[in-house]
Amino acid sequence: MELYPGYLEDHFNIHKLSGTGGASPPEYMTSAAAAQYAPAPLRMAMYDRAPPQQQHHQHQQQQQQQPQLQPALGMWSSEPYKVDSGGQATSGSSIMEADAKFDHAGLDEDPQMDELETAGDADQGASKPKEKVMRRLAQNREAARKSRLRKKAYIQQLESSRIKLAQLEQELQRTRQQQGVYGGSNPGTSLQRHHGGGSAGHFGFAAAGQMMDPGVAAFEIDYGRWVDEQKRHTEELRNALQPGQATSELELEVMVQTGLANYDNLFRIKGAAAQADVFCVMSGLWRSPAERFFLWIGGFRPSEVLKILSPQLEPMTDPQSVAVYALQLTSAQAEDALSQGMQKLQQTLAESLTDPFAAPDAYMVGAVEKLKGLVGFVQQADHLRLETLQNMHRILTTRQAAKGLLVLGDYFQRLRALSTLWAARPRESAIS
Repeated sequence: MELYPGYLEDHFNIHKLSGTGGASPPEYMTSAAAAQYAPAPLRMAMYDRAPPQQQHHQHQQQQQQQPQLQPALGMWSSEPYKVDSGGQATSGSSIMEADAKFDHAGLDEDPQMDELETAGDADQGASKPKEKVMRRLAQNREAARKSRLRKKAYIQQLESSRIKLAQLEQELQRTRQQQGVYGGSNPGTSLQRHHGGGSAGHFGFAAAGQMMDPGVAAFEIDYGRWVDEQKRHTEELRNALQPGQATSELELEVMVQTGLANYDNLFRIKGAAAQADVFCVMSGLWRSPAERFFLWIGGFRPSEVLKILSPQLEPMTDPQSVAVYALQLTSAQAEDALSQGMQKLQQTLAESLTDPFAAPDAYMVGAVEKLKGLVGFVQQADHLRLETLQNMHRILTTRQAAKGLLVLGDYFQRLRALSTLWAARPRESAIS
């Protein structure tokens, strides 16, 4: 028996179909093999094979008449792909479009989700522990306090630098003055020093020949400014009291109050300098030599000033004369009390330094404590001076008080001028 080509393949397929019981063709078979799963008459016809040329022609006709079977989706799928005219898989493209839409929808921003996230952040911020907020506030307050302390220290450093600069200027002025005295230079240097030019060092402690306390150096600068202010105020009073000037009582009262305030300022800054170095204040090195000649506990005697002013204030009424005389007596009594207190302090200080029964160095400690009482004497003396001026203002009229301040200002200026003339006097050479 002669076998036709493809017999073994057909026989294998028939045997396989008989084992499956007429089930649908397997999904993993090709389209050519799927044609073998036709009805029984067609399958039996496969044994009547035609010649190869005729078989090939019949096979082409069958392919043209029968619709082309679609490839399966996969090994485990029961539905084939649906292929469109373009040859693309419709089901696969649908899946890809669905995935793309899903991804795009996931990337879009949802306003509701944003609101939920914002609300969640707000709740989270509101739920912060109060201890953390309070700790942050405390840190901010501490930083602000340290900043203020640094600013205060910087200002103090600037003030110390200013005082040191004033000391250097005083040393330079002192050196120039010594060169003028011993080198025969222009005496105008000494004139400027004692006439009250108002610059630093003009009323200084240059004669002391030693470095000063910063508080005393600051007082020297302030005193120079005070002298300039007194000179300006004295000239204003002089112009206001001219016979041809029609100055009102109110204007004169303002000038009188300004003059009293200037003296009050002088006593205030002098008290601060006494706290720094009471010996410099009491010795009067910040004044001109002629002023030091009339010095009493760092300033002028109130009773002596009243004696100088009374003749310049005439005519006065009888009540005014009596009140001025009584004020003069009261001031003299207060001066005597302060002078006796000073004498008592000197005696006590001398006894403490010469006590033979005192322990070593103990008498020095006691002496230092007693010297602190000198500051109180300076402050009481300045208080007496200010009270005397204020009482004179109450006794006198406004015009008389203005004239009294003018006379007092001229008196101190003439004392400084006298010191200037004394320093500029011709000197005979001590060398024979």
